[in-house]
Amino acid sequence: MLIIRQRFSDAIASAFPEHAGADPLVAASKNPKFGDFQCNAAMSLSKLVGKPPRDVAKAIVSAVRLDDLAEPLGEASIAGPGFINVMLRADALGRLLSGLSTRDMGLTVSPGEVRTIVVDLCGVNLAKQMHVGHIRSTVIGDTLARVLERRGHRVIRQNHVGDWGLPIAMVTARVIALRDAGKMNLDTITLDDLDKAYKDAKIACDADKRGLEAARKWHMGPKALAELEEQVAGAEEEDRAARRVLSLLQNHDAATVAVWQRLSDVTMAACLEACRMLNADVRPEHSAGESSYADALAPLVDDLEKRGIAEVSDGALVIRLEDVGIREPVIVRKRDGAFLYATTDMAAIRHRVRNLKADRVVYCVDARQSLHFAQVFAGCVKAGYADRPGGGRTQLDHAGFGTILGEDGKPFKTRTGESVKLADLLNEAFERAMGELTKRSSELDAAEQATIARATATAAIRYTDLAIERTKDYVFNLDAMVKFEGDTGPYLLYALARIRSIFRKAASQGLSVPTLDAGAAFAPAAPAEKALALALLRYPGAVLDVERTLEPHRLCGMIYDLANAFSVFFDQCPVLAAPDEATRRSRLLLCALTERVLGDALGVLGIPTVERM
Repeated sequence: MLIIRQRFSDAIASAFPEHAGADPLVAASKNPKFGDFQCNAAMSLSKLVGKPPRDVAKAIVSAVRLDDLAEPLGEASIAGPGFINVMLRADALGRLLSGLSTRDMGLTVSPGEVRTIVVDLCGVNLAKQMHVGHIRSTVIGDTLARVLERRGHRVIRQNHVGDWGLPIAMVTARVIALRDAGKMNLDTITLDDLDKAYKDAKIACDADKRGLEAARKWHMGPKALAELEEQVAGAEEEDRAARRVLSLLQNHDAATVAVWQRLSDVTMAACLEACRMLNADVRPEHSAGESSYADALAPLVDDLEKRGIAEVSDGALVIRLEDVGIREPVIVRKRDGAFLYATTDMAAIRHRVRNLKADRVVYCVDARQSLHFAQVFAGCVKAGYADRPGGGRTQLDHAGFGTILGEDGKPFKTRTGESVKLADLLNEAFERAMGELTKRSSELDAAEQATIARATATAAIRYTDLAIERTKDYVFNLDAMVKFEGDTGPYLLYALARIRSIFRKAASQGLSVPTLDAGAAFAPAAPAEKALALALLRYPGAVLDVERTLEPHRLCGMIYDLANAFSVFFDQCPVLAAPDEATRRSRLLLCALTERVLGDALGVLGIPTVERM
């Protein structure tokens, strides 16, 4: 499909030079009677060129060169208001499949097109459990990184850990106090211990000062007043302790830093284990927390102020963005002198552009942070922090995503209102997958069943998260996710396993699977063979679409269609029992190419595959 898309793109450039580069809007036809592909660009171009859509379509048809691939185009090829229908020649379909049979599959960029791309993903917080909300930032981020790596780009993963600032000092102070009181052993602490310490410290610091004021105003009695006064006094002391610890951390006090480092080690060990269970490639060397930029914040703010990029407003230092259409300024220093997340994010972008040499930075962060990133990106552009040292400007993208919801339509929580721990959720998915496998097969031994169940659980969660349009919310339903039927990850694993079972059966019969290479001779003849072939040809375009749009659901939809096309092919076109040797060879080639494409696509989506199910 990439070739056809490029041919129509060239035709648009020839017929309408002023609109060269316009999207040709080439897609696979949903109804075979209208051809194999459609070019739908005429309608969108019509208003731009001031001509009726059918006239635009005629001009495109006159300019396009498809004689080597498609049946002749003419006015009869134009349907409705301006759809251009394309019917591939039988021999061309085989040649296109042969071109897809290389290991590269036409996906790798040329050396001159390789870019350095930073992908900001995961984003855990120190001393806190990874919860269900981290699925999206981790899975989407990891998948986008895999897509970009598959294209041949140099990808740098960055786990931007929330490990600095007053909240972190607050929990560090609480842990130090518990240790000194003999109530906590730093050598044996767990993330659950730290999570509790974090929550307790936050509760203590957030004591109800308004409640105290109300008690005084309404004369609620000495007991209530004394209790509230005690809470507020404790909160103030907790706050003072946190600020003392923050100062010690900022001044690199060895003893305080050692405690903070222990908190970091415990948190990251749990984070990396959860990422491993999600099959996400997040390693220790990928972590680049807020602490990485702590010493850069004051110089960055000074730079912004000295160059007049930022100005003082009501005691705070801000960058005004009205000139780029953003009403709200980005605050880089509060009136009390404290820095904000925006300050850290700007420092991170400057580092990623200047030191990591990033050509593109992709942030996989909740869509509710859209305004924040719009402000930060605009501030960096204004300050020149997005300007590459060698010239040009780094592309800054926010791949925002929707929220995972419970059955009640609210953010997914436990019955007690707590965030669902990611590790607990993954273990539950594994148990559900084991149950489904037990129902389906009794031939697997325990070890193999556990391996397949783990892959199935991972496929269920990752695919569901990726198949949903990125910016949309979705309801988390494990029962639906682990099913082997419908648009699910396990269904795709089963499709791949079914192909591999054909190869095992062929080997048992002494039959060899033809080799896939650029010279492979495909001869799809039956309707189901042709439909499968057309589904296969969509793969390179789907990968490129994800690279361009940062929307993995486009690839998910493509491989689900491919699995369905293979299912129809499997039912209608006997492979090993084909009527003759030539047909059998051609169908085995189709199976081999389907296995390669489906396996490659699942790898890009971070879904582990299995030999059988």
